[in-house]
Amino acid sequence: MRAAAQLALFGSGSFLLVGLLTGVWKYAHIRATADGAASAPTYVDIAHRASLLYSFAALVLFELATVAPFSEPVTVAAVALPQVFFAGAVASYVVHGVLQDTDNQFARPHVLGERELDPRLVTGAMVALVVAEVGGVGVLLAGFLARYGL
Repeated sequence: MRAAAQLALFGSGSFLLVGLLTGVWKYAHIRATADGAASAPTYVDIAHRASLLYSFAALVLFELATVAPFSEPVTVAAVALPQVFFAGAVASYVVHGVLQDTDNQFARPHVLGERELDPRLVTGAMVALVVAEVGGVGVLLAGFLARYGL
């Protein structure tokens, strides 16, 4: 199995595990309420859902990586970059869930705990995320199209 495919499959399993663990965290909050209502902090719920979705996105990366006609370094980069940003997003959701500092990380002022973040940092991170995720998937999809002449 190609290294890029292994990386994608490892990412998929890791995101699934994080999704399950954050689901336990979410359930613990639900159990703590008298009426069983979903009471987990917003970003605990977001981390749970995003992790589960990213696990399936990583499976798509896995499948695309198996047919990519590019060199191994190009294919690894195309798989790794989106997953690095998937992981960064989930990590930020977990941090906000632990700190319970916001229910909207894009609301101004941008906060991390008791600190304010420079809006340029947030914008820069989002631009990098878009380039990495769209770029990585775009490369893999272009490889699929080139391989099968579509």
